[in-house]
Amino acid sequence: MLTGLSGAGRTAFASDLEDLGWFVIDRLPPDLMAKVADLARGPESPLDRVAFALRSDTVDGETLTGIAEMRSLVEGLRIVFLNCSTEVLVQRYESSRRPHPFGGDAGLSDTIEAERTLMDPVLAEADLVIDTSDLNVHELRDKVAELYGRVDDRPMRLAVTSFGYKHGAPRDADLVLDCRFLPNPHWVDDLRPLSGRDALVREYVLGSDLAQGFLGRLEGLLDLLLPAFVGEGRSYLTLAFGCTGGRHRSVVIAEAVAGSLRARGQDPAVTHRDVDR
Repeated sequence: MLTGLSGAGRTAFASDLEDLGWFVIDRLPPDLMAKVADLARGPESPLDRVAFALRSDTVDGETLTGIAEMRSLVEGLRIVFLNCSTEVLVQRYESSRRPHPFGGDAGLSDTIEAERTLMDPVLAEADLVIDTSDLNVHELRDKVAELYGRVDDRPMRLAVTSFGYKHGAPRDADLVLDCRFLPNPHWVDDLRPLSGRDALVREYVLGSDLAQGFLGRLEGLLDLLLPAFVGEGRSYLTLAFGCTGGRHRSVVIAEAVAGSLRARGQDPAVTHRDVDR
């Protein structure tokens, strides 16, 4: 179970858990937690790691009763409480310009202290208290991975896509590479009706020294970038390869890069956005 002061990082902590493969349930009524936990522990449940995230506005007598019930039913239950100094919380709220959920006519510092007092009974039940006053989002993510990650957690998810520039570049791509410098099968009569999925087109594009040099250098670039992106905490990365129409060259290169990634133990999702246009 995850809770703590508003602004202390509960949302970021929950997102980091989800990136590690946890199933996070937010703001579930306390009297339902035990029932849901029982379902999650059932023999047919696909869930093996479940976390409940409780906000301050759900904390009352029912919450403490729910915690007691969960402790009696779930072996190894741990309650994580995120704490933070009032000074830092004030800075975070002033920086984000978001209202404190308690609101009211009192000043921000007084509002934070009122929430702190309300949360004291839950703090007393916590098995682990993490003070986030001196942690940024990256350091908090590392802390979550250290505490609740495991060796078989899913790696950064990769997507490889091809597209045609005349249809517009994809907006969600992290790395876009232009393949229009490669030999163009469109100008070969026998190849024009085919696509980059066909062997003849693939052989035509990859048969050039230019394509081989490009792929070789790209592998070196990915060797450098992928571990760096993982270290930065990225959960998703999309590589996009474009040519004029998105039918020939970009498809070939996307498939070649996806094959190279698979050879390294990755499992990229591959799409060809414009291949059938």
